[in-house]
Amino acid sequence: MTDDTVLDTKLVEPSMTAGEVEMLLFALDRSRAQFAWKAGGLDAAGLRRPFPPSAMTLAGLLKHLAFLEDYYVFRDLTGQMGGPWKQADFEGTPDWEWHSALEDSPEELYALWSGAVERSRAAWAAILADGGLDQPSKIVLDSGESPNLRRILVDLHDEYARHVGHADLFREAVDGLVGEDPPQE
Repeated sequence: MTDDTVLDTKLVEPSMTAGEVEMLLFALDRSRAQFAWKAGGLDAAGLRRPFPPSAMTLAGLLKHLAFLEDYYVFRDLTGQMGGPWKQADFEGTPDWEWHSALEDSPEELYALWSGAVERSRAAWAAILADGGLDQPSKIVLDSGESPNLRRILVDLHDEYARHVGHADLFREAVDGLVGEDPPQE
């Protein structure tokens, strides 16, 4: 149930007195590293294994989190959707990323997620270089409000916090891998 693909799990911990932006970005990167460790290195059977009664799989989690990286960054930060999602049939299949992931190879899923994380990191760095977390996002809610960047960053981290827990349980069921943080070499 293993694959040779290695996902980035390297953590660079900031100073204990780092500022808000650095700490929030580190918290997100730590959750990304935890997810990469739990989802990485599996073959198609390991990634596609369902965990009843849920229909969730690690393959679905990879594609869902890749989608959310692009969704939060490109829709909310730049005002337009990016990545490979333009052709996705979200209207016909609301959980499209979860279901279509079962047709993707491990290599495709790992590349999709890694690419989305890279795009997201670059976009956050660029937009935060122009100002802090109090900047409004590009998305306008029905209320007429635009969430600030802090809210967008916290929402993205919240998605990881939720799904790292799923990945932790799923991976243990697949091959017994347990632990909180990936080993740092």
